[in-house]
Amino acid sequence: MAKEDDLDLDVEGATPKKSGKSKFILIGVAVVLLLGVSVTATLFLTGMLGGDEAVAEEGAAGDAKAGAKGKKKAVKKVKAPLNYVPLDPPFVVNFADDSEARFLQVTVELGTRDTDVIDQIKEHRPAIRNNLVMLFSSQDPVSLNTREGKEKLRSDTLAEVQKVLKAETGKAGVEAVFFTSFVMQ
Repeated sequence: MAKEDDLDLDVEGATPKKSGKSKFILIGVAVVLLLGVSVTATLFLTGMLGGDEAVAEEGAAGDAKAGAKGKKKAVKKVKAPLNYVPLDPPFVVNFADDSEARFLQVTVELGTRDTDVIDQIKEHRPAIRNNLVMLFSSQDPVSLNTREGKEKLRSDTLAEVQKVLKAETGKAGVEAVFFTSFVMQ
């Protein structure tokens, strides 16, 4: 009988041990789930999970709160990528002066961040090319031998392109001009 009582005790003693293990497992699973939710929420709120929209909304909400408190909070604006539009074929113009350089060949690419402007550049390419041919042919070859002369020509080229686009479409649209080839002979 003593053995039977011992057996009953072991069986009864085993049941509480199983119940304690299952409670421990349930608590462990709950802790892991809570940690997962916490990490996910942290990543979402910091903008690492959820993309740029979450950051933009958080930044806008932060600006509203900062404005109400009189504090200024800087929000970083993300620029669109620069699209390059080549003005093919390259420009070839003669110089009027009797200098060593008799002609200029220059390859031009325009830079814009607005994708609608790409189509406008292509549509108004003849007017743009006309103005640039006139600009390039009126240059002094001696001044174009210096970096400053080339930079001035680049800024004048940008102004001409913007002038044409502004006249035809109402907005300049192009923010940069690049000379990808520049040959004088």
